Amino acid sequence: VEDVTLPPVAPALETPEPTAGRLVRLRARLSRSQSAFGQGLLSLLSRERLDEDTWEEIEDILLTADVGVGPTQELVERLRERVRVLGTRSPEELRALLREELLAVVGPDLDRAVHTEGGVSVEGEERPAVVLVVGVNGTGKTTTTGKLARVLVADGKSVVLGAADTFRAAAAEQLSTWGERVGARTVRGPEGGDPASVAFDAVREGIAEGADVVLVDTAGRLHTKTGLMDELGKVKRVVEKQGPVNEVLLVLDATTGQNGLVQARVFAEVVNITGIALTKLDGTAKGGIVIAVQRELGVPVKLVGLGEGADDLAPFEPEAFVDALIG
Repeated sequence: VEDVTLPPVAPALETPEPTAGRLVRLRARLSRSQSAFGQGLLSLLSRERLDEDTWEEIEDILLTADVGVGPTQELVERLRERVRVLGTRSPEELRALLREELLAVVGPDLDRAVHTEGGVSVEGEERPAVVLVVGVNGTGKTTTTGKLARVLVADGKSVVLGAADTFRAAAAEQLSTWGERVGARTVRGPEGGDPASVAFDAVREGIAEGADVVLVDTAGRLHTKTGLMDELGKVKRVVEKQGPVNEVLLVLDATTGQNGLVQARVFAEVVNITGIALTKLDGTAKGGIVIAVQRELGVPVKLVGLGEGADDLAPFEPEAFVDALIG
């Protein structure tokens, strides 16, 4: 009897939902956890007499929401000044005032685009844009890389994934699964292999395939700063042999608060971060971390994760975010 081995069934390709306005759609999820913050501020600002104790309470709400000391003091100063000038205050005026001042500290004019324009390789070939995804293991880095692939595919880009986190066997597997669902190939190496060579191969593959973007998931072992520096530095140097790195995205877990800022600082000293992807922003009333981390690193939050779903990674929109904050 002839042995007929059926080819493996390829998983059905999914069509990720459009990214335009995603944050607005996910806003309810964000505002559910943030409303105490906005409502608390508004009720304090609505008091008949705004004495020193009230301003201190306003300051406390901002600090508890992880806005950070510097931005909190600036915000309180601005609010005090404007409330004094305003004199009588209707609830609508206060809400508009708070919205305007929060928007100013979130930074409406920062460049929040994830840069995915390709270029020409050192050998004169068309080359894809290269995005390195960095961050501590456990922040949702690999998942975020997978979700970012979906964001890019939803926006009409073709993607190659590089599984350069070779120290966790599950990471390459996980990334491959994300890729298969949207038709993106994953380049991987042996477990414990050289992350830089995987990153290099992924870019070569991207050039060969004519892909628009190569996303490289890097290892996030915060063993020692020197080790991290050597590893990430090498990955970046090796990738740059074929052309520039367009974007270095740092994945941060919003629920780690000030501790996350310490991690962010270490990465910023090691590699030139160009944007932040903030995950788990839905399960916390600490939305102020957006303001704190931007101030700390001087780079914009470009993406936010608002849930477990495959399409819950959204381009960050300051207006939608502030509206969710103040409920």
